[in-house]
Amino acid sequence: MATSAAQIIGKVSVLAFEKKLVPSDGYMYGTTWDNRFAHTTPLALIEKSVRGTISNRFKKKDSDAFIADPAKLDAKVESPNLQTVDVCALGQEQDTLKLTFTLKVLSGVERPSACNNAAFNQSYTNVAKAYIAKYGFTELANRYASNIANARFLWRNRVGAENIEVHVKVLNKGIEASWVFNAVQIPLRTFDENNVQISELAARIASALSGKNDFLMLEINAYAQIGKAQEVYPSEELVLDKGNSKSKKSKILYAVNSHAAMHSQKIGNALRSIDTWYPNYENFETGPIAVEPYGAVTNLGVAYRNPKNKADFYNLFDKYSRGKELANASEEHYVMAVLVRGGVFGESAGESAGE
Repeated sequence: MATSAAQIIGKVSVLAFEKKLVPSDGYMYGTTWDNRFAHTTPLALIEKSVRGTISNRFKKKDSDAFIADPAKLDAKVESPNLQTVDVCALGQEQDTLKLTFTLKVLSGVERPSACNNAAFNQSYTNVAKAYIAKYGFTELANRYASNIANARFLWRNRVGAENIEVHVKVLNKGIEASWVFNAVQIPLRTFDENNVQISELAARIASALSGKNDFLMLEINAYAQIGKAQEVYPSEELVLDKGNSKSKKSKILYAVNSHAAMHSQKIGNALRSIDTWYPNYENFETGPIAVEPYGAVTNLGVAYRNPKNKADFYNLFDKYSRGKELANASEEHYVMAVLVRGGVFGESAGESAGE
């Protein structure tokens, strides 16, 4: 039996790729829609102490006790559910949220940042260069550009906004350009919008990803008219040790030097929510998901790219990077999108490469 190319190349225990879409944190400001370019004020967090009601689901033994003696439930709800939380809102005369961040797009996807197998490195580089020559990153770039234009990165702040406008500016010297997008008119679930401005922005992104330019630096300002004094939603911090102290906050929002902000990771997750290629996509209401090795959507508790279907990143990458053809262009786009995302993808001991 002939030895396969995968067996010749062998295992790659050290393999890493640096991310090629690098957003900054997003900073939040309050303004008015009619005066949004002239005057903005940084938004600060507000601490509130609230007296909530007992509303959690009780254990069955407690429920049975309340049924047997309703007075026990009355006594239970008399105890207030005291909470201290962070909130953030526009000023009394402000009706518009401004979110500003920068995005750097880097070249060099064809070169791992770390790889301990020279044969694999050469094989992967050849495959990546062939992908660039064939597709030029145009499909991925169009999807990234669409997610900038439709303001997906606003997340919950996008819901219920009367107007949303996204201003994009190229900061690279000598190739300056700018665009303005009406985000509410650009769909969130499809990427086939025939929009000249999106195509122009996508061309700049594709040029950087494919190495025609070393990098692209964008400044992005989004304006969402959400209503006077309405609450806005910065990122929420992960509280690892809540303890039992009633004095501790139950919700801590993200701020930088007291300036309400959104995590760069959350913005990045929105920009790479381009995966419509996962199995049975048309049968789900989920829409595009963030590019992940297993198609994980944590808030739904679902991995849309289960290895059982051999549609996960590792099954596809192990074949593709060693010169084997994938079933279709969608699988190629997905693999390269994960590499743009970046990560550590080395094989652990005992695995057989390419199987």
